[in-house]
Amino acid sequence: MSLPYFINKQGLIICLIFFFSSAVYAEKLVVYTVNYPLQYFAQRIAGDFVSVHFPAPMKIDPAFWMPDAKTINQYQQADLILLNGADYAKWVKKVSLPRTRMVNTSKGFKGKYISIKNTVNHQHGPGGEHSHAGIAFTTWLDFKQATEQANAILNALIRKQPQYEQTFIENFRALEKDLLGLDNQLSQIIVKDLSKTFLASHPIYQYFSRRYQLNLNELMWEPDEYPSQVEWAVLAQLLEQDSTKWMLWEDQPDSRTMKRLSELGLSIIVFKPCMNSPEQGDFLSEMQANIRNVVQALQENENY
Repeated sequence: MSLPYFINKQGLIICLIFFFSSAVYAEKLVVYTVNYPLQYFAQRIAGDFVSVHFPAPMKIDPAFWMPDAKTINQYQQADLILLNGADYAKWVKKVSLPRTRMVNTSKGFKGKYISIKNTVNHQHGPGGEHSHAGIAFTTWLDFKQATEQANAILNALIRKQPQYEQTFIENFRALEKDLLGLDNQLSQIIVKDLSKTFLASHPIYQYFSRRYQLNLNELMWEPDEYPSQVEWAVLAQLLEQDSTKWMLWEDQPDSRTMKRLSELGLSIIVFKPCMNSPEQGDFLSEMQANIRNVVQALQENENY
């Protein structure tokens, strides 16, 4: 490609070097996140102006994942590192990351973190044994909090690329509308009868429970494992104390588990936290499917 030129009064050919805007030639801002919800929020806000990466393998719980040296180096070289906060992604405390490029997206509501006590070590998937003790970390399942995390991402992107501020704000408003729409739907569903009690197969619904006023008892069951006799006995005790009819699961449980729960009069509600990239769809479609599952289960097990 030849450069544009003109001939001056002396007859010399002078090439003109045009300095095009950064939108054409500058490399995209590189952003790394510690979970899929943050990747989704950042991508919705930034659009094509930013390259957003979440490198955790599918089927791995990012909260307890430990990236390899190459992946850690990629985080270290990023322009922005989006953290979930609330002790999410334990590996972050074990490596050296550039503090000036790290953004704790839940810092704004740090005073509202929920502490977890009395949990046991367990293992699911190839991530190794771990415990859920400490601080509850699925902050985005309170969709009002999710909008605050998205807003923190917005502010970080504007600081890095102020030339795109208006576009970022417009994209954020669209995302905020979607998240608050989810929040409104759940609020209307649950508020119909706050006396309802629920079970949860895993201790990941703390913020969800608080925001949407669920009476919730939590177990430590895995979708792909059939519970032990001791675990069934614990469930029986809970059912004697409370006539709950619904049990939240992070994924579809084992068919044998489903059959026995049905015999006990329990309806299964699959409500995926979407920590990792879904096989189909995206964060919004997964959450919409979760809400449909809630509505269907309530309608099937009671005149709702």
